[in-house]
Amino acid sequence: MNPVPPSIEQSSQTPMLELENITCGYEPHVPTVRDLSLQLQPGHILCLLGPSGCGKTTTLRAIAGFEHISTGEIRLQDQVLSSVSIHLPPEQRRVGMVFQEYALFPHMSVTDNVAFGLYHWQSSDRKSRVQTLLELVGLLDLAHRFPHELSGGQQQRVAIARALAPQPLMLLLDEPFSNLDPEMTIKMRKELYRVLRQTQTTAILVTHDHEEAFAMADEVAVMQDGVLVQCDTPEAIYQQPSCSFVAEFIGQANTIPGIIKNGHIETEIGRFPNHSQFQNDNRVLVMLRPNDIQLTPSESGPGTIESRQFQGSHTLYAIRLQSGQLIQCCMLPIPVYNIDTSVTITVTTSDTILFPQPTLS
Repeated sequence: MNPVPPSIEQSSQTPMLELENITCGYEPHVPTVRDLSLQLQPGHILCLLGPSGCGKTTTLRAIAGFEHISTGEIRLQDQVLSSVSIHLPPEQRRVGMVFQEYALFPHMSVTDNVAFGLYHWQSSDRKSRVQTLLELVGLLDLAHRFPHELSGGQQQRVAIARALAPQPLMLLLDEPFSNLDPEMTIKMRKELYRVLRQTQTTAILVTHDHEEAFAMADEVAVMQDGVLVQCDTPEAIYQQPSCSFVAEFIGQANTIPGIIKNGHIETEIGRFPNHSQFQNDNRVLVMLRPNDIQLTPSESGPGTIESRQFQGSHTLYAIRLQSGQLIQCCMLPIPVYNIDTSVTITVTTSDTILFPQPTLS
């Protein structure tokens, strides 16, 4: 069974959502998602994180009811939504969905878009609910406008209000910031976080951006090739990645080959203490973040500066080692080291993370 975040595993609450060993895909015998298990507590925000094609949107669509599963179960508040023999239609799942393209009705006003899922409510209740949500997302003054008269951020807020209107048990968001420019993305990320916390909404957000996941989520589930490889808090994901894929995907990471010798890890940039379970002669990868490395100019140094990127508060250097491997180093912008400078490399952390070196087939 795939890993469950410790904060979830130790909770006495009944999970809002449970996925138990689900498998699903668009083509027979070619599953997009394989044997995926996770839990989500009420009021928590989970981010499904991974590269394109890893299965995160398929997982979201299976929860929403747009995709059937071939094995396992999906349960919401202990009600089975999907199994091999059960498939509750999307409209009966009490799950709200915000699509990547927002999918607003172009011929309807903001008010009518938000009220769309409330057709069975009493008129006075419907009007009150729409007004409450438009106040919540800051669009009360734009209630009579149409989608084409709104900015991208305003359209997103309408989509969020519409999804929340029927009071779903959970909200699903498929890369909701992908159509916004970077400045608007940061603003809307904060707005969405505020709305979800204020309404205590349980939510799952799909993204390929680790910064977005870290800013939004209580738990992050990292997927690779249809498999959940790690699910934990953002801090644990960053500081204790389960494998080199997670380490490199959720932030710049250098993985440097090494071998265990006499209680130490021997690498081409130096020797490190071995506090791991790896034994002598085991070949490992040492994970070092760019800010774990410092450079000092030295004619006899084992590395050469190949490129330099000034990024405001810091400078990112690319260092070519004698083996040909390229590693990255993040340093203060002053002093400035020139390209082609030979450097000595100093590691500033004693808390090295090791992974086994993959064997060549």
